[in-house]
Amino acid sequence: MKKLLLAMLLLLSAFLSPAQDLKYYLPDSVAYNPAIPKPKEVIYHEVGEWHITHDRLVNYMKAVAAAAPDRIKFETMGLSYESRPQVLLIITSPKNHQRLEEIRQQHVQLTDPARSASLNTDNMPIVVYIGHSIHGNEPSGANASLLTAYYLAAAQGKQIDDLLDNAVILFDPSFNPDGLQRFSTWANQHRSKNLVSDPNSREFNEVWPGGRFNHYWFDLNRDWLPAVHVESQNRLKWFHAWKPNILTDHHEQGSNATFFFQPGVPSRVNPLTPDKNQELTAKLGKFHAAFLDRIGSLYFTKENYDDFYYGKGSTFPDVQGCIGILFEQASSRGHLQQTANGLLSFPFTIRNQFVTALSTLEGAKALRKEFLEYQRDFYKRAADRAAAYAVKGYVFGDKNDKAKTFYFAEMLKRQQVEINYLPDSWKDGEFGKGSAFMVSLNQPQHSLIRAIFEKTFDYKDSLFYDITAWTMPLAFGLPYNEITATLPAMGPKVETLNMPKGGIEGGKSEYAYLMEWDELYAPAALNELLNAGLIVKVATNKFEIPVSAGNRKFDYGTILIPVKLQKESSETVAVMISAMAEKYRLKVYAIPSGNVLSGSDLGSSRFAIISKPNIAMIAGPGVNATDAGEIWHLLDQRMNITAAHLEPSVFNRVEMNKYNTLIMVGGNYNELNKDKLKAWVQSGGTLILTEEAINWAVQNGISDVKFKRAKAPVDSTQKLTYVDREQVDGAQQVNGAIFGAEADLTHPLAYGYNQKTISLFKANRVFMEKSKNPYATPFYYGSNPLQSGWVSRENKDAVKNSAAVIVNTVGSGRVVNISDNPNFRAFWLGGSKLFMNAIFFGRMIDAASGRAEE
Repeated sequence: MKKLLLAMLLLLSAFLSPAQDLKYYLPDSVAYNPAIPKPKEVIYHEVGEWHITHDRLVNYMKAVAAAAPDRIKFETMGLSYESRPQVLLIITSPKNHQRLEEIRQQHVQLTDPARSASLNTDNMPIVVYIGHSIHGNEPSGANASLLTAYYLAAAQGKQIDDLLDNAVILFDPSFNPDGLQRFSTWANQHRSKNLVSDPNSREFNEVWPGGRFNHYWFDLNRDWLPAVHVESQNRLKWFHAWKPNILTDHHEQGSNATFFFQPGVPSRVNPLTPDKNQELTAKLGKFHAAFLDRIGSLYFTKENYDDFYYGKGSTFPDVQGCIGILFEQASSRGHLQQTANGLLSFPFTIRNQFVTALSTLEGAKALRKEFLEYQRDFYKRAADRAAAYAVKGYVFGDKNDKAKTFYFAEMLKRQQVEINYLPDSWKDGEFGKGSAFMVSLNQPQHSLIRAIFEKTFDYKDSLFYDITAWTMPLAFGLPYNEITATLPAMGPKVETLNMPKGGIEGGKSEYAYLMEWDELYAPAALNELLNAGLIVKVATNKFEIPVSAGNRKFDYGTILIPVKLQKESSETVAVMISAMAEKYRLKVYAIPSGNVLSGSDLGSSRFAIISKPNIAMIAGPGVNATDAGEIWHLLDQRMNITAAHLEPSVFNRVEMNKYNTLIMVGGNYNELNKDKLKAWVQSGGTLILTEEAINWAVQNGISDVKFKRAKAPVDSTQKLTYVDREQVDGAQQVNGAIFGAEADLTHPLAYGYNQKTISLFKANRVFMEKSKNPYATPFYYGSNPLQSGWVSRENKDAVKNSAAVIVNTVGSGRVVNISDNPNFRAFWLGGSKLFMNAIFFGRMIDAASGRAEE
């Protein structure tokens, strides 16, 4: 009894202790090389005593690599947005390091069916990618990386030698350098000498936007597939260079939980993931269970988390012959927090992450050959999957927007998808040579291609951890077709992608220049012209006019730069426009005369002057940070447009006259001065609202929108069991589906679109009724708008025949209500034109078209 009591006290003290030396974490049966620096010798504190900052984390990784060059190779993958290094340690045995490139090339051959059959895996090392803390405020993973790096560098004996002989470990200590730095600063600056465990304390309640996100407030754990951000792009180069067999993703969850490891919910596994993947995940899970049992840590599996969206770090590998493993540790958030399970210390959370890194490596060693054979078989069977699938390939491209086409093709090539040019024999006029590409499904990345292109309507479950659809051509707003007949002969394979060049067609003009609005970067070019002080107009009518190459038809939204109205000389104007066209890869047409063949002459009032937008966005407490970040990224990274970010308290006290455009995304705006906002709109401001911001504006008399209500999911007289509640209520959440909105292509908000149906992403229950004013609803959902994804029958009925966009006239101003998120996760380029139109053309929408009608 005394021994049991002593053991319990030791365990309890370890659970509560605010700081621990390495003995608390490391296996005590292992000898360690004294020449390898311990973490404290480099970072100046014990692991878990303080939150590791990214700079000190990198310093330790450099130090341990320098001390153990026979085991560790230090690599810099790239830099984050804030210029912090993304580092990678390649850890293996000395003999493997001597032939590291040979091992890499042989391993990658496993994913090439044409070369994999002859490979002997008997002595082939398994490749394991261990990654930490993609959410910066889930820090136990990154802090545990200090321990794992030390262990792999310093441990001695047969066990570690066998592991390193049989594995190549790609060790990524911080998936999200900027977020980790932001959060560690917060947690450390609020740490008391006598640790405060009250969850209400400031230490546990970060200020907006928190450390979860990267610089642009994005969740990088949703970016593995689209790879919009530099952190993802840097990481993917190494993922594809090595094609790991296992990838671990160390996260944190709510403080009142315990520890989760996969498998996740069985009914929420993406159908493209093979059953063998889940079988191997379960086999590896037995090692996690055994290691956690050994230290007495509670855990759970097959609940809460799923494997459906392939943009997540633990699911992305599953469609590429790799096994992704999600770890979720209950978060202490600070250093010591009171939870439903008692006091939770930061060192305790770190130890669980470290132990499961070791369990992963032990399982990888024991199951090495089975994982290698699975990877080879996954790619070998790609041809069989292609033969059995009705669709044989895809053709995609937009001859009116070559930049979007380029970025889509670039995404495919980044993910190792082979694409081809159209053949000379291609006849389909919708897709032109030079502006479209073909993709065959009969290639190693067959499953990933389907994950990118497929529309999904059939699901085993109605609850989802993340989005239910992401059909990428729809997201990009690209025309594409399935090829279901025999795949025709394709053009040459695309080896190198090049953005189309821009310039002036027809040389210098003394009269005018025209720029079409279809291209992705046309708003960036317009902004540059306005910043340069040029007078610029937009066509509100179609017209045809001679250009140097013959007669050309121009559409609504065409940009006109009249030469003689400018303060600058025609030579200077030509230089400015040429530089702009080359920078943004746009074609600009020199026009010698204003006399058109049809439509409106260039001097017509149908060409409206464009005023320069001075933009502010409400940001800060209550605002959806990822929605705001998507707009910040769109304006800053893509369009080179500046926008002020105003917290509600700042909005309330500053003069708003300097701004003519204000953006509000989904969120809670209870602290915002609604009377001041309404007066600003009435004075001529353009207010752009997305998602739930519309509800707030309506409730406060700023926007005039009526809402549809989804029907109740169950009859009030129906008897249900208590355990049905989660399924019934959860099914009414709109986690994310794609709907096609019908657009009035003559409306200023639709300028630049050539397809009447625009794909928008819906992840909310904002269902607007169409306006009684027939001109106020330029985008609406028809009777069957669902294009891909899952929504309940009740929500689907509510979307039908609802408004996607409504324009209100409020005094001299305009309110643009966009019910959904046109900029979702920054890869929804199909909606960015709508959003940029609201910025540049919102104020010129005819007042009568936005007035409410009784």
